[in-house]
Amino acid sequence: MRMEDMVIVSVDDHITEPPTVFDNQLSGEAYATAPKLKVAEDGANYWEYQGKQMRNVALNSVTGRVKEEYGFEPTHLDQLRKGCWDVDARVGDMDANGTAGSMNFPSFVGIDGGMFHRSEDKKQALTHLRAYNDWHIDEWCGAYPERFIPLGILPMWDMDETVREVRRLADKGCFAITMSENPTVGGMPGIHTGYYEKLFKAVTECDSVINLHIGTGNVSPHCSPESPVEANITTMPMAVSSGASDWIHLEALNRYPHMKVCFSESGIGWIPYLLERADYTHEQHSTWTHSKQYLSAAKPSEVWKRQFLSCFVDDAYGLRNLDLIGEDTVMYEVDYPHSDAPWPNAPEILWPSIQKLTDAQIDKVTHLNAMRVFNFPMFDRMPKDQLTVGALRQKAIDKGVDTTPISSGGAAPLAAGEKPRPITSGDMASMFQRHVGPKEVEPTE
Repeated sequence: MRMEDMVIVSVDDHITEPPTVFDNQLSGEAYATAPKLKVAEDGANYWEYQGKQMRNVALNSVTGRVKEEYGFEPTHLDQLRKGCWDVDARVGDMDANGTAGSMNFPSFVGIDGGMFHRSEDKKQALTHLRAYNDWHIDEWCGAYPERFIPLGILPMWDMDETVREVRRLADKGCFAITMSENPTVGGMPGIHTGYYEKLFKAVTECDSVINLHIGTGNVSPHCSPESPVEANITTMPMAVSSGASDWIHLEALNRYPHMKVCFSESGIGWIPYLLERADYTHEQHSTWTHSKQYLSAAKPSEVWKRQFLSCFVDDAYGLRNLDLIGEDTVMYEVDYPHSDAPWPNAPEILWPSIQKLTDAQIDKVTHLNAMRVFNFPMFDRMPKDQLTVGALRQKAIDKGVDTTPISSGGAAPLAAGEKPRPITSGDMASMFQRHVGPKEVEPTE
């Protein structure tokens, strides 16, 4: 296989939502009370909902921007690459990157829909949450159903309504939902309490996938205010291991052995040791902890390979150990438009670490696993030969997609006159406070 012959599906990208999200979905009082995109005195965009303000900050939409301006800029849609918020431009950027398909997580409402969970008027929040899902499925994904995998958020504060929404989404062709990897962080019951039993049953019956995105629960700590921020960014994927260990010991997996759980933006290199350690711990300690009842297979590693999935941006080590992880459990991600995204050079970055796999394994990791797991019949909607890296990039050339890095003269991360030095965790905290202040904001990685 040549690099140009790969078909790439990214199972973790993001939308920086446009101001028109609710325009075609609601009317009357429901529309009047829906979230609104506004402009602050400093020129920054923010969303306002039920008296609270949310800004998209912290490396959330910097793809295509000159790297010197990464940080808490940009803060206005005009400063972003248009593909962040315009679906037609997004497809053009996908073509330029050789990306055939994409699953997009929310931004301003929270990766797990947390803005609605924290809202005081839950009846209103339910209406607006459903409208957001309809916009995502019908307008964003519906504009190019051959290119996008739909993803829904859920009203977790009401499990009966959550189940209704899972089934409604499935009826609309959406077989992926997102929730917090550790709901207790947001004040919700933990996954072992029995509270989510109806959800587990519903997603299993609908053949939907629970997606647990990095940063929605267990987060990588900042060691000290003086720590270079790269120390925190480096460990972000490995922070997923806490949630992964928690979920593979979920007793509900006994009753729902076909339930699928995907760790999003997780990386894969840490998985072999986690599974090795989990197997050893189970063998060594299960007698006195009485934990054998919590596994529906002989070993935690077997539960993982049967029911869990993960994805990676750049993980040569993990790919060298694919046999220990499971070639049917790994998928690829671009993470557009976050700061980790290798756009527009994803194929060039992916190819050196993946070309040592067999062609069959490459196909699984780059697209077949994603198509199977998320019930995404991409080739039924568009011929495979039009979805290869080479074909899509030629299409981008024909359309004149410009990948030149953009600059909007965004604010430097350090104070004026300060000599360049490593950006620290303390700097990031200060930038966060300066751009957000006392208002509520949805955290992003």
